[in-house]
Amino acid sequence: MENGIRLHSAQGRWVVLAAALGSGMAMLDGTVVNVALPHIGAELGASLASLQWTVNAYLLTLAGLILLGGSLGDRYGRRRVFLIGVVWFAAASGLCAIAPTVGVLIAARALQGIGGALLTPGSLALLQATFHPDDRSAAVGAWSGLGGVATAVGPLLGGWLVSGPGWRWIFVLNLPLAVVVVLLTVRHVPESRDDEATGRFDVPGAVLAALALGGVTYALTDAAEGFSAAVAVSALAGVLLAVAFVVVERRAAEPMLPLGLFSSRLFTVVNLVTLGIYGALGGIFFYLQVQLQTVAGFSPLVAGVAFAPVTLLMLLFSAGAGRLATRLGPRLPLTLGPLIAAAGVLLMLRIGSHASYWADVLPAAVLFGVGLTLLVAPLTATVLAAVEVRRAGIASGVNNAAARAAGLIAVAALPLLTGLSGDQYRVPSAVDSAFRTAVWICAGVLAGAGLLALATVPGKAPEAAPEPDATWYCQTTAPPVDPGHECPGSTAN
Repeated sequence: MENGIRLHSAQGRWVVLAAALGSGMAMLDGTVVNVALPHIGAELGASLASLQWTVNAYLLTLAGLILLGGSLGDRYGRRRVFLIGVVWFAAASGLCAIAPTVGVLIAARALQGIGGALLTPGSLALLQATFHPDDRSAAVGAWSGLGGVATAVGPLLGGWLVSGPGWRWIFVLNLPLAVVVVLLTVRHVPESRDDEATGRFDVPGAVLAALALGGVTYALTDAAEGFSAAVAVSALAGVLLAVAFVVVERRAAEPMLPLGLFSSRLFTVVNLVTLGIYGALGGIFFYLQVQLQTVAGFSPLVAGVAFAPVTLLMLLFSAGAGRLATRLGPRLPLTLGPLIAAAGVLLMLRIGSHASYWADVLPAAVLFGVGLTLLVAPLTATVLAAVEVRRAGIASGVNNAAARAAGLIAVAALPLLTGLSGDQYRVPSAVDSAFRTAVWICAGVLAGAGLLALATVPGKAPEAAPEPDATWYCQTTAPPVDPGHECPGSTAN
């Protein structure tokens, strides 16, 4: 018997809001920091490499540990692990706010990533585990829309805070938001877990994943300053550790990354599409705010407001995009979305030293926002539909890890590919030249992701993989979420 709360119910709306605010807190932090990078560099005397690590320290621990976070949620309860992640994230944000040096800031950002690794997969797995199957796509669409708003509104909030009280307040912002998320979650979100999850956690796998990503990231970041023995050793170590990670996962009794997930062709393909899309987004967002402030001469506030249309489009239409994908199938939105976003990125070539917001920035923002709105919800819903519901946590973790790892590698590699290094991020001519190269690279990657989806993603909406036991998500101390079903051990009559 199918079970789950309905999206149109009061509890359903609260669950979506709690999950979206939690994941949105992590997403918001990822974009809001980009606006502050020039000011962080000026106040703390940071080089471009240090600014890259301010972004990548967060992405490194998030991408390296997010699979473990999904597994922890499946085992010990998604709501419980989600709450721990929210509190951890808030505490690390407070440390970022008081960081006296760029080194302390980078360390605190790494701690933030650990919190994000706990809360991010849990937020999405809560939806997949809690909602009625007929409402899951729409719930994911609403979650994607609200989360996308957090991503898009980040530059706006960041610009306002940097222009006003200062960049440290972008981290203080997380503290009251975390309090709201905790209260909503405790009050309205039911617990869920995978009762078949047993055995030890794959700590060696988590360590190898983080070290492999760290080695590659260090090599790419340091190579922008010139090739050295340290770069070569780091790159080689990263590759060897990645190979060791795959070997360990193949042999582990309880692997952090069950390689059997990739026996689903759809799951594999959509994660490859995710790598392309989020790599391009991570790269262009890193460069865009520096271009707007250093080259176009926009203030942090105006630079943040510049892409407000993206926020509006995602707020209004992401849930509808999720429903549309359910009816039409995922191929069309996963093809058109990246291609339209790529066209929006190419329009950013008009952003130069004398850029006009209305003529040069707004058209790019609108087209870019249309593309993101079309693709985000269908991408998420499709990757989850490719696996059975009880594995929602690990599936969410894999997809999030792919997205974060792609952004991590993009931010590390683009300065090397575009020839930007040292303190050149303060030189308008150097930034402008690097930005234009980055635009072509990111647009090409987005277009490639769209064409890959066209060639490989099925036109028909996939059916959720069957689950062996429809009662798996119940919390034994709570009344059943479906009036016609008794949870194991429930005291409800």
